Amino acid sequence: MRKLMWQPVLCICLMALCFGQQAPTSPEQRTILAIGAHPGDMEVTCGALLAKQVKRGDRVVLLHLTAGEGGNPRVSAQEYGKQKKGEAEAAAKVIGAKVIFGTYPDGQLQNSEEARRFLVGVIRQTKPAYIITHWKNGLHKDHIAAHFLTNDAVLLASLEGVKADDPPHRGIRGIYYTENWEDKTDFSPYLYVDVSDSLDLWEQSVKQYELIRGGISSFPYFEYYQSLARLRGAESGFRAAVAFDIDPWAKKRALPNLP
Repeated sequence: MRKLMWQPVLCICLMALCFGQQAPTSPEQRTILAIGAHPGDMEVTCGALLAKQVKRGDRVVLLHLTAGEGGNPRVSAQEYGKQKKGEAEAAAKVIGAKVIFGTYPDGQLQNSEEARRFLVGVIRQTKPAYIITHWKNGLHKDHIAAHFLTNDAVLLASLEGVKADDPPHRGIRGIYYTENWEDKTDFSPYLYVDVSDSLDLWEQSVKQYELIRGGISSFPYFEYYQSLARLRGAESGFRAAVAFDIDPWAKKRALPNLP
């Protein structure tokens, strides 16, 4: 039932983007909810798009399900978790987004009943038109859990029988899965979005994180995602782009004639 509701609208948006046209937009401000397992996940992968949408008048909410407190072997989890939350607030401020934090332990995120209820509450409170989250396959179990947790919560948030403080929300037009180097298994770039005019804001935002600046890991996060934006741009005819995958059932286009 959820698939049937979203598919027509999602196809319209995808067709408009594929033909180089702007999808129809509502005069009302739309909300984009980006759900990451850790602070930095959404900003570094699709922060350029989020910055662009804020400039266009949309509202962006970043939900970090954990604090990512286990990611620095040189400091305590408590200290690093506090640091990551501060960095997340600073990164969101750069692009004009709001931040929400979950309370789940880094490395132990589960698609549990309690976590689903929490996310149902966030969805009903923020009322997103679009959701961005992790792809379903990858190296990090928290990313995988976030994917399935999000999909389950979207359905539950639409049901009258699921009780929460806010009424059901059925206005989600689509879920998009962002491209992450740890989530590459079976990821197939499907939707490319031009972010040529928001790379500067993206750089300023992600460099609020010590991890992205290169102070913790030897993996070149900033250089990788900067190069990836150029690559996806070359593939799609833009100076820079971010790419998303979508659910297999949504990969359908119905046209009266060949475009």
